[in-house]
This record gives sequence, structure tokens and C-alpha cells, in this order.
Amino acid sequence: MASGDNAEVSPVSGRTRVPPRDGPVGGPGSVSVVIPVLNDAPLLARLLADLRGVPALQLVVVDGGSEDDTCAVASAHADLLLRATRGRGQQMAAGVAAAAHDWLWFLHADTRVPPRVAAGFASGLPPAPGWGWFDMRLDGYPWPFRVIETAMHWRSALTGIATGDQGIYCHRDLLEAAGGVPRQLLFEDVELCRRLRQLARPMRQWATIATSSRRWERDGIARTVALMWMLRLRYFFGADAEALARRYYRRGE
Repeated sequence: MASGDNAEVSPVSGRTRVPPRDGPVGGPGSVSVVIPVLNDAPLLARLLADLRGVPALQLVVVDGGSEDDTCAVASAHADLLLRATRGRGQQMAAGVAAAAHDWLWFLHADTRVPPRVAAGFASGLPPAPGWGWFDMRLDGYPWPFRVIETAMHWRSALTGIATGDQGIYCHRDLLEAAGGVPRQLLFEDVELCRRLRQLARPMRQWATIATSSRRWERDGIARTVALMWMLRLRYFFGADAEALARRYYRRGE
């Protein structure tokens, strides 16, 4: 089975529903879900529980050097466990290289996907090649989170750019035409959307997935929003993604 650069591929025993990458690719309704992780054991367990009941999904977990039980969770409940260089862009690229199917769905470990949404997506894929994202809600209850969600939806609709929290999906042919997943430590999602939107109009999935509001709750809503917009503006005006990543991850995210 092929793998990405610097990736060690570890097939998971006991789950044989997905053919190897060098065999026949799955037919209509087959999707490879790529999940980059780092010390995400409890969150990953919840997400895999959401997804593993949908036979059309291949669950590919790409670990960036976890020191908790993340790999044990993935070994028990995913189809493939990969180990790659730390960084979401690198990990996503490794997952794509090892994935069995041509439809690729990128999810963060702190995402929740209702099983009916996952099954509905797999059974109603858009025409290939294509790409898009899902509506997203934050799992926190305070009303400012509803404002953030609405702002994110409008931003994506107006700009054609989504974030990883919105469950970006794309067809392999389109991803390859866009140069693959950007192997950068921050804003790999923004850069990927920039490239994809030059090739095809995005297709928004109106079904809703959920993501954790832990970052806003930990660091404060106003402070987190201000930090993210500052980093986005600097990236838009040409700042180096690696330098911005150092600023972002200084906060322990």
C-alpha cells in the first residue's frame, strides 16, 4: 500500500471492508475519511464511534507523534493507522496517499458527525470531480458561539474558503490537479481551498457537523477571534505559514 513521505503505514487488523490502495478503488458511495491526530484519544474515540457504523467509509487515522492512547484507539476502531511527521498538512497528505477511495473527507478529531449525516453524505456524493464543506456548529452553549457559526458560514459562502472544522471534502482528481494537500503547519485548510476554488466551484453540504468550542472557552471568545483574524490577515498579505504557526501553537493549541 502506498504511503506519503515520511509516513509509516500500519494496517489495522480485523477490519477488511476496504480494498488495498493498489487494488480496485471503491465504487460510488465509497469515501476515505482522513483524520490527523495528536494526543486526541478521548475525542478520536467519539468520532470513530460516530463513523464506524457506515460501511462505505474507510477510516484513516494519521498520528503526528501522540504520547497518550490515541494510537491504541485508532488501532481498535479505524481501518488504517499511519504515523507521519507532525503537522496537519503533512499528516493529511500521508492519509491521502494511503487512502483507498477517490472521495476524500478531512475531519478533525474534535468533530462530531451524526451517523445519519455520514451515511447520507456517502450515499449522495456530488458529481466527480468536486469539493466542498459542511455546515458547522460549535458545541458550546453561550450565544456568542451562534454568532461565530453564522459568521463562518457567511465567510465561506462569500469567499469560497472553509476551515478544517467544516469538514472539507474533495475528489482525488481535483486534489491532484490542485497540487495535493499543502504541507504546511498552519492554514493548510485555507491554502487548500484557495487552490481548489480556482478549479471548481465548492458545493456546500447543508447537513450539520459539530466541532469543539474548547479553544474559545479556554482562551476567551474575543481574544481567540482577534488572534485568528490577525493571523489570517497576515497570511493573506504574504506572511510565512511556519512563522504564523509558531505564534499560534505558542498558545498550546
